Amino acid sequence: MKTFPMFLQMAGRRVVIVGGGEQAAQKTRLILKTEAKVEIWAPTLDPELADLEAAGRITHHRGAIRPKIFAETALTFIATGCPGNDMALHTLAKVAGATVNVVDQPQLCDAITPSIVDRDPVVVAIGTEGTAPVLARQIKTKLEETLEPRLGDLASLAGRLRSAAAARLGSRARRDLWRWVFNDAPRQMFTSGAERDAAKLIKTAIATGDFGTTKGGSVSIVGAGPGAKDLITLRGVQRLQEADVIYYDRLLDPEILELARRDAERVYVGKAPGCHSWPQEKITETLVAAAKRGQRVVRLKCGDPGVFARSTEEMDALRARDIPFEIVPGVTAVCAAAASVGMSLTERDEIDTLVLTTGHRRDGYQVPGPIDDIKPGTCVALYMAVGAAGQIAAALTARHPDVPFDVQVVAKAQRKGQVVLNCALSDLTRTLEINNVVGEAMLLVQWPFSKSSHQTTKVRSFVTM
Repeated sequence: MKTFPMFLQMAGRRVVIVGGGEQAAQKTRLILKTEAKVEIWAPTLDPELADLEAAGRITHHRGAIRPKIFAETALTFIATGCPGNDMALHTLAKVAGATVNVVDQPQLCDAITPSIVDRDPVVVAIGTEGTAPVLARQIKTKLEETLEPRLGDLASLAGRLRSAAAARLGSRARRDLWRWVFNDAPRQMFTSGAERDAAKLIKTAIATGDFGTTKGGSVSIVGAGPGAKDLITLRGVQRLQEADVIYYDRLLDPEILELARRDAERVYVGKAPGCHSWPQEKITETLVAAAKRGQRVVRLKCGDPGVFARSTEEMDALRARDIPFEIVPGVTAVCAAAASVGMSLTERDEIDTLVLTTGHRRDGYQVPGPIDDIKPGTCVALYMAVGAAGQIAAALTARHPDVPFDVQVVAKAQRKGQVVLNCALSDLTRTLEINNVVGEAMLLVQWPFSKSSHQTTKVRSFVTM
């Protein structure tokens, strides 16, 4: 980021705006949304600013402009409409050490005004570092449609009740309370116009500690998808934002963890091949212990928790200890790989059977059983099978010597450094070696109904994202 987003304390502080025309009026409208003291320095004012002066909402000065008028200001806006004057006034303001915004001259700006969605005290600021103001306005429009008009009033009510909640509820209970307020009945009631009923419901919940949430710990086993930040589900993001502690695998885009609550504990439990620093048994017991302490736990896994993710062991342990848990599905690797190739995993009259299997078993790399039984109309997706690629190619060739199987290889699907390859079965091992594919790859073997023995495929150069 070239600019850093930050909210400034404005109550009672001076903001100086130099200029009396439309540009100055635009900045004045913006700052009058705050509790700042607005001073306008200009020989004359346009009718809008003159009305604001008459109403006592701004102070107008006509005197000579010297550096001292910019001292001890929260912000200074230079908006005369004349580029030469603006540049000279910028120099004077910087002599006083002011933080300056010069309208339409970003190279002279210490601060850039964002597009704002105002649900006071809920304020959303949208900036593009001056590169795409039209995009910022489009995002603003979407947020205006998403955030209900009375949301700020609900936030204000929550602010007034925070001290009461702090006096009666522990930190975990308070988080659960506000989660309920903003996700459940109180927000729905506020949106529908039943503000008094919503306020009464929240006050009762604070007094009784009863707002329909689980008092003890819980575990959410969340599929993060193939690793890219934007392929986790909305429910997965919500669970990350609610978590007290997150246990996460390797192969994840580190940016995914930025979606979590800032003060959530993050614990890496990744297991690299041949380097199992966190055995599965230790991970399972750690999840149980954290939930027993009353924490809201997220177990963040690559892909989908139900596909070659060893989630059953964790679920069995949680059931045995009566710990509530949920599964949040994710985009599994085969779907990400197929999307990277630009192919469908099934196709009418060509592929009507999809098999998910793995070439890596407890006792090492092996040819999985489905390979022996492959038939026309089948796509076999092989997880963790690079180490068994030679064995798989040999087994298929021996069993079906006249079938020119089409093999797609996708390494690091949908992530930085993605590699996409297409080759004949006989070239599989060589293709993996040439392109240094040693792990983290999906092998897709297809045998369409229409595939004939005279068709051939060629090795396609790799593609990176």
